Amino acid sequence: MSEQIWQCKERILALKNRWLTLIGETLETPEGQSLNYWRVEKADSVIVLPLYQQHLLLPPPMYRPGVGESTWDFPGGRCPDGQRPHNAAKTILQRELGIADSALHHLKPLNQTGWSINSSFSNQRLYGFVAELSDDAPLLSEKLGATYPTTEPGIQALLARLNCLQCRCLLIEWWAARTRECAV
Repeated sequence: MSEQIWQCKERILALKNRWLTLIGETLETPEGQSLNYWRVEKADSVIVLPLYQQHLLLPPPMYRPGVGESTWDFPGGRCPDGQRPHNAAKTILQRELGIADSALHHLKPLNQTGWSINSSFSNQRLYGFVAELSDDAPLLSEKLGATYPTTEPGIQALLARLNCLQCRCLLIEWWAARTRECAV
């Protein structure tokens, strides 16, 4: 099947701030149909799964205006323009859990090119990382919200607590890869 690109006939609106750009356009399909379409351009997301002595670490719950409540999430944030996701992951770990570069044993990407978060609505991509911390890494109790063992019951309990689809996706992706590695 050949790719058929829709043509932009008119830009209705472009509203830009430091967080996102909202774009409204009139697009024409290959069949000649005109559609008004809205999309958002945003910086890519980076989420880190921190591993410490066979436990996953989470910062304390944080208020999320989008859902109007505090939620449990892995450390995460945006990847500023021009910054590599790997470097953003290190910054996020420092900010959210107080984990310095020197405490990282290994920082491994779960994906190399990022996954589309919502391809019909946004250009934003999700980069996931697993941060294996040194066994002697100092943890700051005030920045630590919860720990979960990397066992089947621990992962199931964590999935029951996580509401963020991106966090759940990365956890399941990591757990599936780990399970495949153990089976070999």
